Amino acid sequence: MTGPAHPVHEGTGPALCAWGTAPALVLLAIALLAYTAAARRARRTPRGWNGLRTASFTLGVVLLAAALLLPSLAHTAHHDPRVHMLQHLLIGMYAPLALVMAAPLTLGLRTLPATRRRPVARVLRSRPVHVLGHPATALLLDTGGLYLVHLTPLHTAMQTHPPVQALVYLHYLAAGYLFAWSLAGPDPAPRRPGTATRLTALLLAIAAHSFLAKLLYAHPHTWPPGAAHTALAEEAAQLMYYGGDLAELLLAVALFAGWYRRWSRTPRPLAERGAHAYPGAMFQRH
Repeated sequence: MTGPAHPVHEGTGPALCAWGTAPALVLLAIALLAYTAAARRARRTPRGWNGLRTASFTLGVVLLAAALLLPSLAHTAHHDPRVHMLQHLLIGMYAPLALVMAAPLTLGLRTLPATRRRPVARVLRSRPVHVLGHPATALLLDTGGLYLVHLTPLHTAMQTHPPVQALVYLHYLAAGYLFAWSLAGPDPAPRRPGTATRLTALLLAIAAHSFLAKLLYAHPHTWPPGAAHTALAEEAAQLMYYGGDLAELLLAVALFAGWYRRWSRTPRPLAERGAHAYPGAMFQRH
């Protein structure tokens, strides 16, 4: 996989990376305040609200803010692919998982009046949401978008066009959230496929992510901004490989934790529960 070196756009990076950062940070602050207020109301209900959910949402917002501020903290952001890769990991993998595990939809359904919950429930049961939330669709949008960014001129366009950069980051967040929700989200998801289907999608994502990282590492001269920064491109590919593995491991833990909770709550015949199902079971005559 070879290609011409891409030019370095000196002096453009910090301004481009800062484009839209302040409004985005304001939106994140508003989202955190809204979630916290809703969690406070939910805690006063009979079912209450788990404080770990609030902590998870806060973590997701902090990770997104860190990703947005990262270019201004790195003086070489405009020609350092490692910075872009860290942003990809934070915006597209770690922050979405933290936000998904916060169960914002469940919180909203608990705090909304009944008249407003019904339309939301109808939307969740609709066919478009079912198709969009299927692990196969989420996998295509998440991983496919990653290949599109890194193997086409779209990556270079991000360096010179702020709106393109903003749209790519928004896609990272939306696709990453959708993928995490389709696999392990605690929020309601009617007609969600079984664990085997979701695990298959996760394994495919791991394989596709690892292959892309190895491809970029093997051909660093094709990485924007070009051969002059081959060593940086190799380090960025390593970040993708190892950072992606850790994020996918966390997603796998969330997937199996959700499966175990459902399994433990499923009523089963006493014969399947073993001798400890009820006191004295082992002393019955046969």
